[in-house]
Parts: sequence; structure tokens; C-alpha cells
Amino acid sequence: MTRILIVDDEETIRLALRKFLRSRGYEVEIAGSGDQALQLLDKDSFALMLCDVRMPGMTGVQIVPLARERDQDLAIIMLTAVNDAATATEVLSSGATDYLMKPVELADLQQAVDRALQKRLELIEMRRLDMLIREEVALRTAELEQEKESLRLMSVSIAETLINAMEAKDVYLRGHSQRVAELAGQIAEEMDLDGTVCEDLKVAGRLHDVGKIGIREAILNKPDRLTSEEFEHVKQHVQIGLDILAPLFHLKTPLNYVEHHHERWDGAGYPRGLSGEGIPLGARILCAADTFDALTSKRAYRAPMTPTAALEHLKVDIGKQFDPRVYDALVSVITRRLGAGSP
Repeated sequence: MTRILIVDDEETIRLALRKFLRSRGYEVEIAGSGDQALQLLDKDSFALMLCDVRMPGMTGVQIVPLARERDQDLAIIMLTAVNDAATATEVLSSGATDYLMKPVELADLQQAVDRALQKRLELIEMRRLDMLIREEVALRTAELEQEKESLRLMSVSIAETLINAMEAKDVYLRGHSQRVAELAGQIAEEMDLDGTVCEDLKVAGRLHDVGKIGIREAILNKPDRLTSEEFEHVKQHVQIGLDILAPLFHLKTPLNYVEHHHERWDGAGYPRGLSGEGIPLGARILCAADTFDALTSKRAYRAPMTPTAALEHLKVDIGKQFDPRVYDALVSVITRRLGAGSP
């Protein structure tokens, strides 16, 4: 049975309304004051509250928000003996569903009760549907994120297969991409960059040299200085890599870092000759990590430098090849590694 609470300081009105509503099949409780009404609301659940506006002590208008705190689905009809717009506005703005003038015509009361209960059901259903939609959206969003991450991992795995094939035929590049990825991520962390940036940099680090699979081995492993023609050929590895990785369009940010990791702070780099802040920060970090690892790795044309010697060697290119902030972060990372005993 639908439960209704009647709140009125006049006993004759309380009893008359209770008698009528019970005759219409409702279960009815009565309260003679606001405090008593709130006590009943604390103990039991009601679908509707009929409440007088003017009462000694706590007024009906004061009761409404307190009743709403206890049950947001409670429908509320206010009873008032004062027929003026200000009173109507006051009771409706306080959260009431409707209001009736005293003395109440029973037919009008029944219609008001029917409207209030119907509106209550509609609001409950609307809130239920809204919750279901929110849950469905959250679930689907989580599924899409999971699918996106799975696709990313699969894409990186495919690209890494190419990298492994490339590194397998070049002893001097073996492990280079993984080391650059780890160092680039650590530099980003040192600079307090967002976690997403760090992850994108690790992906970019693994992919940055994939284009070298299209560069002639004789040039990659040449023990002497490259000719201008040979250097132009080597520079093509950036575009070759982007062409290979183009289907991985969902890795847009890492590919942006890969594209520009040979740009220089002074604008003398390639492929577009970007300079300063015009170079994506991730690409600047990747450039520093790539160059440091190249210096500290054995090459066909030279022995590896020690980390300390490599940092000293790179210092002359601060503001030329490297972003000064990125170089400082690189120094901090390498110094911490050396302090921890890492190679």
C-alpha cells in the first residue's frame, strides 16, 4: 500500500484527511508538528507528505528541505490558508510538488495526490534510467579503454618485431631502442611530466629507429665519417619509419615524437628544421636519450664513452642540439644511476 504522511497542527484536519485517504486505499500516518513528522520520516518510508505551511514552531517550509534530505523521492503537497503568489512561490521553491488551499475539496485532494504520486514515479524511473545509462557508459568506456590498450600493445609488439629483426642484424644497435625508451621515460619523470607523456615516450623510444631497417648496412656500420650523400641516405630513416608505422594511427603522439627526434634546439636538425619550443617536448627528450645512449654504446667507428664523459661531451651542445631543461634532467637521471651503481 502507498504510504502517506499528514502533517498539520489542527487535529480535526489531520483526522479528516486521514479518514478520506484511508478510504481511498492509502496507509496513512499523522503528525501534529514538524519535529514529530521528521521523527516518523526517520523511522519509516513514505511516498507522499501532506504538510501545512503555517504551524507553531517549525513551519512547513522549514520541514520540506529536511524531509528531502531523508528521502529525495518523497512527493510533497503543501496546504495553505493564504491565497497569494508569494506563499505559492515559497512552498514550491522549497521543494514541494504542489500546494492546495484550505479548506481542501476532497476531489481536488485526490487529483493532487494522483498527480504527485505519478510525478514521483516518473522521477524515480528517470533517475533509474539515468543511473543505468551512466553505468552503461562507464562500462563501455572501460571496455573501449581496454580495447585501446590491447590494440596499442599489439601494435607496439608488431613494431618491436621489426626492431628485433633490425637489431639482430646489427650488433651495434642491439638493445639500443629499449635503453632509449627507459631513459626517455626516466627523464620525463624527472621533469614531473604527466604519466601519459612518460608512457608515450617509452613507446616512442622503442619505435624511434625502426626506419633504419631501410638503411644500407654498409652505411650504418661504416667505420669512417659519412659522406654528404650517405648522411642524406641515413636521414631518410625517419620518413621510412613513419611510413612503416603509419597504420598505427592510434599511436599519434609517440609517432609525433619519433618524427621530430632529430630536430635541434637551434633549428639545424631534420626533417623540418624546427627549433626551440617549436619542437615537441617529447621529441626533445627522445633526442637527448637517443644521443646519450649512442655515445655510451660501442659503434663500428669508436669505443663507447663512460656516462660521465658522455654528459661532458653533450654539455657543449646545450642550447644548440639540446633543450637546456632536458639536459639538466638527463644529468640528474644519470647521476642518480651512477650513485645507485647502475651502468
